[in-house]
Amino acid sequence: MLKPVSSKRFRADGADFAIVASTYNARYVDAMVQAARSELKRARIRKVRIFRVPGAYEIPIVAARLARATKASSRTARPELAAIICLGVILRGETTHAAHIGEAVSHALMQIQLQYEVPVIHEVLLLEDEAQARARCLGRKHNRGIEAAQSALAMARVMAEIRL
Repeated sequence: MLKPVSSKRFRADGADFAIVASTYNARYVDAMVQAARSELKRARIRKVRIFRVPGAYEIPIVAARLARATKASSRTARPELAAIICLGVILRGETTHAAHIGEAVSHALMQIQLQYEVPVIHEVLLLEDEAQARARCLGRKHNRGIEAAQSALAMARVMAEIRL
C-alpha cells in the first residue's frame, strides 16, 4: 500500500544538489524530476544541476563522477554537492532483463555512496507496469520525486552535522 507523501520542511542553506535522471520512460521520470526540483526549490536550495542519461543502467557512472568530484572539491574552493538524487523508471517485461538492470543499479548506487561518502538517493524504480508508474510518478500524493528530494535534504543535514 502506498503511503501519501507528507510535507516536510527541511532546509539545506548554501548546499548544491544534483539530479541524475534517465530519459527512458520519460513521461514518468520527467514528472519525478519536476517534483524533486519543486521540493528542493521550496527548501530554498540555490543550485540544482540536472544530468540526463539514456537509461537507468547509465545513472551510476554519472553519479560516481559527481560523487568523486564532490569528494575532491572538499579540498578545493569549489562547492560540493550535498546529495545526488537518482531518478529512473524500469518497467518489467517478459524477460528477467529489468530485474538484472534494477539489481545492478541498486548495487552500484550503494557502492558509490559508501566509497565517496556522498548521499546518493535511489529512486530508480523497478515497477510491474504502467499503472504502478502512474501511481508513483505522476501525482503529488505519492510522487517518488518529492520523497527523493526530502531524503536528499534530510541526508544533507545529517552529513553536515557529522562533518569531521
